[in-house]
Amino acid sequence: MKVGTAHKISNMLLSGLAGVASFVFSLYAFITITQLPQQITAALVAGAFCLVVCYIAAERPNSEGARALAALRDRLLAVEEGDLTSPAPESVRRVMPKVAAAVDSLFAEVRSSIDNAQALGMYDPVTSLPNRLNFRAEAERSLAKPEGRSAAMLFIDLDRFKAVNDSLGHARGDQLLIMVANRLRVLINSEAAASARRSLLARLAGDEFTLLFPDVSTAEAERIARRVVLAIGEPFELHGHSIDVGASVGLALAPDHGRSVEELMRAADISMYRAKARGGHQHCLFSDALAQEHQHRLDTEKALADAVQRDEFSLVLQPQLSLGSGAVTGAEALLRWNHPTLGAVPPTYFIGIAEQTGVINDIGDWVMAEVAAMLACWDEHGGGSRRVSFNVSPRQLERQDFFPRLRQIFGDAGVALDRIEVEITETTAMECSKATLADIAELRREGATIALDDFGTGYSNIARLRQLPIDRVKLDQSLIHDITSSEQARNVVQAVIQLVRGVECELVAEAVETVAQADILRTMGCETIQGFVFAEPMIERDFLAWTSHAVSEGRSAA
Repeated sequence: MKVGTAHKISNMLLSGLAGVASFVFSLYAFITITQLPQQITAALVAGAFCLVVCYIAAERPNSEGARALAALRDRLLAVEEGDLTSPAPESVRRVMPKVAAAVDSLFAEVRSSIDNAQALGMYDPVTSLPNRLNFRAEAERSLAKPEGRSAAMLFIDLDRFKAVNDSLGHARGDQLLIMVANRLRVLINSEAAASARRSLLARLAGDEFTLLFPDVSTAEAERIARRVVLAIGEPFELHGHSIDVGASVGLALAPDHGRSVEELMRAADISMYRAKARGGHQHCLFSDALAQEHQHRLDTEKALADAVQRDEFSLVLQPQLSLGSGAVTGAEALLRWNHPTLGAVPPTYFIGIAEQTGVINDIGDWVMAEVAAMLACWDEHGGGSRRVSFNVSPRQLERQDFFPRLRQIFGDAGVALDRIEVEITETTAMECSKATLADIAELRREGATIALDDFGTGYSNIARLRQLPIDRVKLDQSLIHDITSSEQARNVVQAVIQLVRGVECELVAEAVETVAQADILRTMGCETIQGFVFAEPMIERDFLAWTSHAVSEGRSAA
């Protein structure tokens, strides 16, 4: 029987009994009492009794409802103390069963939502591995234990994951991440079974994973790192594709390389980037030398960021001579950094860092502006019509506004594009997109000379070399270094010269240091050289004086 029906029946019975009691009392009063006033008083008493009983019967359910609501209020206030598990009070279930069921259902949904939110906040949704936040918390607890004082942290970065995303799509990339995570799970489970150690595995972000192994020696840690490299180096079968990604692994040890999670993660991250710089598919153990190199990099990045504004850069010019006539045909503008404490710094010291940080774009704009101003000054003061070349980095070519920016800089200075030579490296030329090659070709049609720099150090595609919009090819110094003592070196250079002639380009030899080298290059058919054999890089004023003196004396390279 429902609670509401039971209340109604009990109220009817109570009211009926009250009426019967009132009737019996009134009848008794009329029989035994003869005075009218006393009879009236007795009747009033009987009526009042009946009224009170009926009121009590009517209010009894309301009072139970009030108690149930009070109990429900107390239950809801208990949520502030974190109580999401206790059921609805029994009084609420008795008086308002539907409300009690709704309250229980609501708390169940809230608990489920909180659990889901915690899972999303502490676990990676793709691989179901702990995320960075979860890993840091667990690693801190692990390192705080006695066995955690000698631990190994591994940073794992996939070497060619971006190519998978670009070629197969992000959905396939996520599937690959799941497969990598599963291989790492198998690895740490096998290690745990062999040593009874509780290891940690997490996905930090993107294609980066991390591992923490407590209570391991240096030799054990390096063995595990090699296992990781080999495990991820095996091909992955993904929807009919055999995927080779490989991994770069950075290794840091506690307490040698840090005692906190933050210190170990930093050291492992630095080591990982060194492994990647070495070509990937290997591990690297952190060392003091790596720490010093990393600090040097940070200091250089910081100094480079302000170097352009502080006017710390300068250009030096190295003449280029024709081996046939001995005439100065042009010059290459070489960048120098006048560091406030280190003095004159060559490009090899900072260009790589500038390219990685993006500062090279600002430096490249400064170089073009300086070359434009210099050529404009020469035109104004009769400094000759020699061509000046300058290097352009891959990061500059990636900018959509690079070519318009170049035209604007030289156009504003009133310098024709046929006065400049743009040098790009062999590797950059081979990796350029079709759109970039089209922009280079357009610049060439407008009069600029295009040179392929450092030829012989990259991986040239001969068929692609024929299609490149270039005018000159500059032999890297590594090719000509031994031509005076090695017949093999001479044969290689001769073959390269014939190749360059085959694509109808002019050949320039860089870093020619001796007259003997210049003579051999002339005999082989090289048209132009530059190097210490006749002139070191020099500031603009000295270059103009040197070229004037060279012209007056009819100086030749030989």
